[in-house]
Amino acid sequence: MCGITGAIWTNPERAIDHDLLGRMTDVLAHRGPDDRGSYLSDLQFRPPYDAQPGVALGHRRLSIIDVQGGRQPMSNEDETVWVVFNGEIYNYASLRQRLEGAGHRLRTHSDTEVIVHLYEDEGARCLDHLNGMFALAVWDSRRRQLMIARDRLGQKPLVYSLQPDRLLFASELKSLLQVPDVSRQLDLGALDEYMTYQYVPHPKTIFSSIRKLPPAHYAIYADGILEIRPYWSPDFRHDVDCSHEDYTSRLQSALRSSVEIRMRSDVPLGAFLSGGMDSSIIAALMQEISPSPIKTFSVGFPVAQYDETDYARQVAQHLQTDHQEYQVVPDCVDVLPKLVWNFDEPFADSSAIPTWYLSQWTRQHVTVALTGDGGDELFAGYNRYRAVRWSERFDALPRLLRALFTTRLWQSLPASGRQKSWSRLFQRFVGALRLPAVRRYLEWIEIFHESQRAELYTEEFLRQLPPADPSRFFEAAWRRAGQRDDVTKASLADLVTYLPCDLMTKVDMASMAHGLECRQPMLDHRVVELAIQMPVRLKLGWRRGKRILWESHQKLLPHQIGNRAKMGFGVPLGHWFRHELRDMLHDVLLDPNRRTEPLLDGHAIARLTREHETESFDHGARLWALLVLELWMRKWV
Repeated sequence: MCGITGAIWTNPERAIDHDLLGRMTDVLAHRGPDDRGSYLSDLQFRPPYDAQPGVALGHRRLSIIDVQGGRQPMSNEDETVWVVFNGEIYNYASLRQRLEGAGHRLRTHSDTEVIVHLYEDEGARCLDHLNGMFALAVWDSRRRQLMIARDRLGQKPLVYSLQPDRLLFASELKSLLQVPDVSRQLDLGALDEYMTYQYVPHPKTIFSSIRKLPPAHYAIYADGILEIRPYWSPDFRHDVDCSHEDYTSRLQSALRSSVEIRMRSDVPLGAFLSGGMDSSIIAALMQEISPSPIKTFSVGFPVAQYDETDYARQVAQHLQTDHQEYQVVPDCVDVLPKLVWNFDEPFADSSAIPTWYLSQWTRQHVTVALTGDGGDELFAGYNRYRAVRWSERFDALPRLLRALFTTRLWQSLPASGRQKSWSRLFQRFVGALRLPAVRRYLEWIEIFHESQRAELYTEEFLRQLPPADPSRFFEAAWRRAGQRDDVTKASLADLVTYLPCDLMTKVDMASMAHGLECRQPMLDHRVVELAIQMPVRLKLGWRRGKRILWESHQKLLPHQIGNRAKMGFGVPLGHWFRHELRDMLHDVLLDPNRRTEPLLDGHAIARLTREHETESFDHGARLWALLVLELWMRKWV
C-alpha cells in the first residue's frame, strides 16, 4: 500500500524537476512511511524521430509484500517499462508462475513486478488478469505513452490534471497541488453534488482543474492526447436463476477464496470486527484458515446506540480470536482539522470519525486489516432497501389507494424532531411515494434535497451554477440494471456510486493517514460478479437483508449476530451540535466572515441551526456537511 504521483510532458517548459517531484512525493508520506523512490527522464529530441516525452514517477512505500525487494518505481530488464503502483495484487503468485512459464525472469518476489511483465506481454489488457485493489501508472518508453489505471470497485484513489502539453497524476489531490500552476478554482457543479450526496462523485473533484479516474477505467496519454476507457463492466441487466443450493455453494467457495488470498502478507495482519454480520463472517473465515488466533479490533463509544463492542466481544469469544477493544471519546475539535487535511475534498460522512480512530488503534498492532465493506450493497443489507421493497408494493396498489397515501394530510401529521424516529421516517417514506422510483430513492439518501439547496444557495451562487442536475450521476447508475426490480437497481447503483465515492474513500483516507492497509474480501470481483447475478429473493427477506450471505455462513457464528438489528457505524451528531460542539458550530457557521459567505445564505444556515437546537428537526447531518465545507475552504481555498 503506497502513494504514487508523477507526470508526463511534451514541452520543456512543462517539465517537473527533481525538487518538485520530491515535494509531490513526500506530501504522500503518510501513505508510505517505509520508503521513497523516484524516476525522472527529461524530454529528449531525436530527429528525425518523434520526441521522447519527459516523465517523472514518484513513490512512497508501505512495505507489505517482499519488504526488502519490492522498491518502486520498478522496471523490466531493459528499463523500457516503468511502474508505480498503490495497492495489492492478490493473485500475484499464480500470475508469477504463468510469467515464468512464458520465459520472464523475475528479480523480486513482489506483486509489483508481476504488473511490469504482464504489461510487457499484453499492454492494457493486463488489467483483466489482476485480482486486487490498485491505482497504477505504467511508463512505456517504446510506445512513448503513459497508462494510468484504477481497480474495478474504486478501492484505491487516482486523480489527474490534464494541462496543455502535460498530464499530472497522483493518489491524492494534495500531491497535485504542490505544482504551482494547478488551479484551485472551485468546480461549482461539484460543490452542488457535494451538497447532494455528502461527497464529490467521480469523475469530478472539488477543483475544476483536477479529475478522478473512475473505477474500472484506464487512460492512455500519448502525443498530448488522453483517452479514457473502461476495462470491466459486468452485466447488471439480468439475473441468473440458479438454485438456492448452487448459489450458496458458489458464494461459500468464492468468499473463502477471497479471504484466503487476502491473508497473504509479510507483515502482521488482523481484522476490523464490529460485531455486524459482514465483519463477523470475514473474521470467522480468517479464523478457519489461520493456524493460530487471528487479531481482531473494535472501538467503542460512550453513547449506547452507537456502541457495538458487546456484539464484537461475543463474536471474538465465539471464534477465540486475539481481540483488542478500544473505548474512545471522540474529540471532534481535534480530529476534524485532521480529517479536512487528509481527505483533500469536502467529505461529510461522519462515520469517518470512528473509522479514523479504529484505524489509528489498529495500526498500533498490525499493518494490514481485513474489513467487511461491500456486503450491504452486494446483498441488500441497508434498511432503506426494505423501504424500496415496500414502495414497489405501493406502486402495485389501485390508483385511489395510492392517492390516499400520498395526500398532504399525511405530511401535516406531527413528527418527532429526530431524523431517524419512526414518525419522521414514515413521513419521509410517504412524502416520496409520489415520485418515480429512482427519484424516490434519491429523496431518501440526499443530504439536501433540491428545494433545500435552492433555499440555501445565494443568488450569486445560483447565477454561476451550471445547469447540470446532480441526480444524473445516480440515475445513470440506476439505469444500468435495466428492467430488474427496484431493490436490485438501488443496491447495484449504490455499488458503483456510494461505495467507491463514499465508503472506499472513507476507508482509504482514514486508514492510510495512519499507514494501515485495509483489504475488502467482499469486493473481490469474483464475489461481486456472483452477487450481481443473484435474484433479489435470495438477498432480501421480509425481516432482513443479506439472507443468502447469512444462511451460507451462519454455522460459523453465534445465532444472535444474524438476528440483531443493523447498527450504522456512526456518531451522535445531533446530540453533539446541541451540546459539545454547539460553540464550535456557532463560531464557524454563524461567523459573518465565513469563506462560504458568497455561496451559502447566512439566514438559511441560522435557521437550520435554530431548528436543530430547539429540537424541531434533527439537521445533524446537514450541519456537519456545512461545517466540513467551511473548514475545508479555510484550509484549501
